[in-house]
Amino acid sequence: MLRKIVKIDEEKCNGCGACASVCHEGAIEIINNKAKLTKEDYCDGLGDCLPACPVNAISFEEREVCCNKADVLKEKEEKPDYKKEVLSCVCFNSYFKTAEKEDASSFDFSKTNLSRLAQWPVQIKLAPLSAPYFHDADLLIAADCTAYAYGNFHNDFIKGRIALIGCPKLDNIDYSTKLANIIKNNRIKSIAVVKMEVPCCKGIEIAVSNALKECKKDIPLQVFTVSVKGEIIK
Repeated sequence: MLRKIVKIDEEKCNGCGACASVCHEGAIEIINNKAKLTKEDYCDGLGDCLPACPVNAISFEEREVCCNKADVLKEKEEKPDYKKEVLSCVCFNSYFKTAEKEDASSFDFSKTNLSRLAQWPVQIKLAPLSAPYFHDADLLIAADCTAYAYGNFHNDFIKGRIALIGCPKLDNIDYSTKLANIIKNNRIKSIAVVKMEVPCCKGIEIAVSNALKECKKDIPLQVFTVSVKGEIIK
């Protein structure tokens, strides 16, 4: 399919991450300190990333792309049985939604393994800069390993909060700008950070601290550290 998508000049790119932060489709990532269009089929061609680039490293080009997420969804929805089909080239990570549980009041959460997750997506780099569920939210920002290490993570940390996760080491990006934009664009009541005791996990706490400094907002912050044995370190 021939269509318009963004083109990134890596020689000009300074790796600031501004384009990745404003890309609502999650098509751009920072890899080795350079912006890359890693999911060209996600790019909607609207160009929100162009004015965000301080060094004019982004432009448009028209070329063949395998498929477009929105086009595939539209085509599938026109079929009567589309809900039964698997959308093989469509990932729903960039569509934000609130999780709804039918008759939630009737569940005894203490006796079930029902998820406490209230929204989607959860990855920091895929999260929208603004969404209804961020309004008056208690925000949880967690290193992704913590949910595996701490057994009661859903009830003790996700319950009642909007959860965002990431790994400052594997993602190889600075979350500060993205988190600062989320905090600026929404009314956040409180922030809880959950990290592992390993040194690289300190990065997620630093990112939140830098984001709060940039926003100059007085938001209550709690930091919890989980040991490799799955215990909360006091």
